[in-house]
Amino acid sequence: MRAYVLLALWHERPSLGGYDATDAVTYCFVTQALIGPIQIFGGMDLAQRIRTGDVAIDLHRPVGLQGWWLADDLGRTTGSLVLRGGPPLVAGALAFPFHWPGPSGLGAFAAAVLLATLVSFGMRYLVALGMFWLHDDRGLNAVMLVMSLFFSGMILPLVVFPGRLGEVSRALPWAAQLQVPADVFLGRYAGADLAGALAFQAAWAAALLAAGHLLTRAARRRLVIHGG
Repeated sequence: MRAYVLLALWHERPSLGGYDATDAVTYCFVTQALIGPIQIFGGMDLAQRIRTGDVAIDLHRPVGLQGWWLADDLGRTTGSLVLRGGPPLVAGALAFPFHWPGPSGLGAFAAAVLLATLVSFGMRYLVALGMFWLHDDRGLNAVMLVMSLFFSGMILPLVVFPGRLGEVSRALPWAAQLQVPADVFLGRYAGADLAGALAFQAAWAAALLAAGHLLTRAARRRLVIHGG
């Protein structure tokens, strides 16, 4: 259904956002394939462990809390890429005209997906840590869900957003989750532009992971102060 909606839109507005109809359909199935690996709908088991107090066990492990959950998330992503990501791509390629990148493009796409995973984890980890102060993550998750769906390019490619809205949306971290990997898959970046796109993702990943590290230290102090 989403593919046909995009086809209808591009039928009325050919070359919208610099895409053609094949690009739009390919974008649809690439982003669909990344829903599971990137965990676009949010959520982490860490939030429940903070709610129940089991996080105290995690904090006693001989590894950092953030590193432990990052390793867990990378494993989940790998499994989801195979089981949840592959079938939509194959189905899309069989049912519609499709844009496949070459070997170098697939390598760049793999790097973009890895960085997108780090950005996604960074945001979800920060939301989960909010449980130390709010004791209920439903509000934060609801806000994050709306922002993720709109600004990641899940609903519509960000290239169709006009003017300042498009510029802002493409500069936010959510764009690094779906829009950038999809554009890499479509071959819209090459040379310095490709390096810039990956650097954009890497910068947001580094900033979010650094924020997660600082918030973890603050959460640990709060837990100790309260006698945990």
